[in-house]
Amino acid sequence: MHLHDFWFILIAVLWIGYFFLEGFDFGVGILTRVLARNTAERRVLINTIGPVWDGNEVWLLTAGGATFAAFPDWYATLFSGFFIPLLVILVCLIVRGVSFEYRHQREGARWQRNWELAIFWTSLLPSFLWGVAFGNIVRGVDIDQNKNYVGTLWDLLNPYALLGGFTTLLLFTFHGAVFTALKTTGDIRLRARVQANVFGLVTAALAAAFLIWTQVDTGNKWSLAALIVAVLALLGALGANTAGREGWAFGFSGLTIVAAVGMLFLALFPDVMPSSLNPAWSLTVSNSSSSPYTLKVMTIVAVIFTPIVLLYQGWTYWVFRRRIGVQHIPAAHH
Repeated sequence: MHLHDFWFILIAVLWIGYFFLEGFDFGVGILTRVLARNTAERRVLINTIGPVWDGNEVWLLTAGGATFAAFPDWYATLFSGFFIPLLVILVCLIVRGVSFEYRHQREGARWQRNWELAIFWTSLLPSFLWGVAFGNIVRGVDIDQNKNYVGTLWDLLNPYALLGGFTTLLLFTFHGAVFTALKTTGDIRLRARVQANVFGLVTAALAAAFLIWTQVDTGNKWSLAALIVAVLALLGALGANTAGREGWAFGFSGLTIVAAVGMLFLALFPDVMPSSLNPAWSLTVSNSSSSPYTLKVMTIVAVIFTPIVLLYQGWTYWVFRRRIGVQHIPAAHH
């Protein structure tokens, strides 16, 4: 295996980890306006992700940094061509982080309500836009012979990419509902399980359409295997949620995301950004990668530090593993 193939796999793993972790994170943020009935319940939802949301975003930073270092041409074309949607995502992530920190700094109802609305919208928009972005990456965009994106913003809003956006939006919301049922107690836990079933059924329909479309257009035998795993995992998540086995349901919903995102990368390889103008102009793992020496140094660093980061983040989840409910919210916040 060449080092550029290894780094394509590693970047795929980083994006899969990001969507797995930030997926339920975004989903919980969306549920603050869908599931929660009052301020206390919104506080419960926010507290379920309060200790971990910023650690989840580290996966995005690492994925972006790894892409910049390992595949500079991919990074340059992606961030210049997708500048507006990626800028919107970046602004949302900044405002979202500020919302978590500022919401409880004042007691005024209007102050808290505005920051809660910010949490909702800055969770919903990235959930949708990430699906649109990856849909376009897999489908292919207008890249010329100089590796430059020459399309427009409206070219990115095609039916396939929009379907991908709605798929990730609903999949993350379903993942968040399952996580909420796993992390809460009382009435909110029961309602989260009911909403998880509703979101899960709609997600199943959209995800099946999007993944089958992907398989027909650009798939191979490996992506087909990932598609089958994603479908079975989603059905398993629905069944476990219905049976009240919340741990299994969360595991299966996470596996759905892992398999679905993995399928996109399997369908994409060896391209990293296909050109819809001329296949010969596509960016691939070989023509967009850094020098072998750069990849070698990066590999050494990754082998040393990646296990440390994984152990630390795993420890964080273990420390904050207990369920919470409205009874754990101080009366002053009701």
